Amino acid sequence: MNFNPLDLMKNAQKIQEQMSAFQDKLAAISAKGSAGGGMVEIELNGKFEVLAVHIAPEAVEGGDAEMLEDLVMAALSNGLEKIRETINGEMGAMAGGLMSPGSGMPDFSGLMGTS
Repeated sequence: MNFNPLDLMKNAQKIQEQMSAFQDKLAAISAKGSAGGGMVEIELNGKFEVLAVHIAPEAVEGGDAEMLEDLVMAALSNGLEKIRETINGEMGAMAGGLMSPGSGMPDFSGLMGTS
């Protein structure tokens, strides 16, 4: 398989459009991390932005701020791990389809429903 840098330059705009579409898809990905049996839940998107935080009243009633802080940290860590797994899956699918057969060039045509 030969790689021709000039072919890459010719396809640079298409590649940039595909990457932009992937960025848009990241914003649409979401995952919810939880801790304490669901007492604390944090929802994140694929850009690692926190979308929502839910803290059950019973998590606050005891007045134990340290426990609540630990639950928030655990829920955030759980949500981040889920987002990383989802993104890794998306990137794996993207990497699997990068090379078009016989050309040695990236092929993004099957990504995210674009052609």
